[in-house]
Amino acid sequence: MIYDPEHRMPHTLLVTGPGGAGRTTVAAATALAAARAGQRVLLLCADDPWPAGGAPAPDGLRLARIDSGEEFRTELAALQERGATLLGMLGGSPLGAEELTELPGAEQFALLRGLRRAAATPATDLVVVDMPPLHQALTTLALPAQLRRYLARLLPAERQAARALRPVLAQLAGVPMPAQWLYETAARWDEELAAVQAVVEAPTTRVRLVAEPGPAADAALRAGTLGLALYELPVHDLVANRLVPRDSADPWTAGLAAQQRKYLAEWERETPVVPLAHLGRDPERPDELAHAAGLAPRPAPAAPATRPGWAVEDRLAEDGVLVWAVPLPRARKSELDLIRRGDELHLAVGPYRRTVSLPSALRRCTVSGAALTDGVLRIRFTPDPQLWPRAR
Repeated sequence: MIYDPEHRMPHTLLVTGPGGAGRTTVAAATALAAARAGQRVLLLCADDPWPAGGAPAPDGLRLARIDSGEEFRTELAALQERGATLLGMLGGSPLGAEELTELPGAEQFALLRGLRRAAATPATDLVVVDMPPLHQALTTLALPAQLRRYLARLLPAERQAARALRPVLAQLAGVPMPAQWLYETAARWDEELAAVQAVVEAPTTRVRLVAEPGPAADAALRAGTLGLALYELPVHDLVANRLVPRDSADPWTAGLAAQQRKYLAEWERETPVVPLAHLGRDPERPDELAHAAGLAPRPAPAAPATRPGWAVEDRLAEDGVLVWAVPLPRARKSELDLIRRGDELHLAVGPYRRTVSLPSALRRCTVSGAALTDGVLRIRFTPDPQLWPRAR
């Protein structure tokens, strides 16, 4: 399906969390709950969330599968076809379909293409996406913006100014010029990546976290929440999954319940939490997810055209600086890194990195310091006298 920027983008809920917390089950239950509430829902996942033979899904719920192997073979076959003349010139021979096996990373690109198609599906109110575990999900969602930046640096558009001469040179040489094919391929990739990036960065896209309360999940969530904040991906809520009964007479179960309550109380202070009781087994049919009816996502407020972004605080009158406020909840000073190069700022938080363009006002300033206070990184910018407009 061709991405149409004029198409009304449905709300997208990305379901992820630490591995082994029942993420796929919660994604399926979320889609079911939303469909039963009257929404037209598309569930995007790599595997069927329940075996065949169960009760049929309610009206309004559709399932879209991601086949990374088929996606890889189709894309590589198309790439070979477009570059057939160049391959022939270099003496190469195309690979047959039976020879192609997907390479590492194919799953990420298949997921991103599936996300783009899902957002362009007509008659859809909500897209629920069963994402990989939290760290892998974050690196996947960051890919479109990162790859577009790499393409812009390695193959800048201004170098295509002489493209009008390439058909003449190609006619003289008898073959298409490699540079022309390279730039055309890069432009096509950039267009596809831009469509995916528009979905990821849309104000209608939110993240639902799934975790089983405990120390390991708490550590993974702290790191993941930092990554989400760095990439400006809003958290809708946190599903605390597999909660055991509090009043159990069994000492082991009672101890586990006490540990879960401890972390549950901490999580509730930071984000809305949806508690989900342990069934005692994994559900196998859609009707067994009826206990999760409370998972239907809350209606989102009327969203602006774009996300608000990090705030720039004007303190010129008081302190002679502008301050860029970057929310990084539960961040530690030791895991932060900050470098400015030209009109870009390189931010690193633990394992996550992001390069952002400075707002126009900050480009005329120099970085004069930064401080982390109450989960917010405040970067101070001092106006450069040579670039800053002088008062009359």
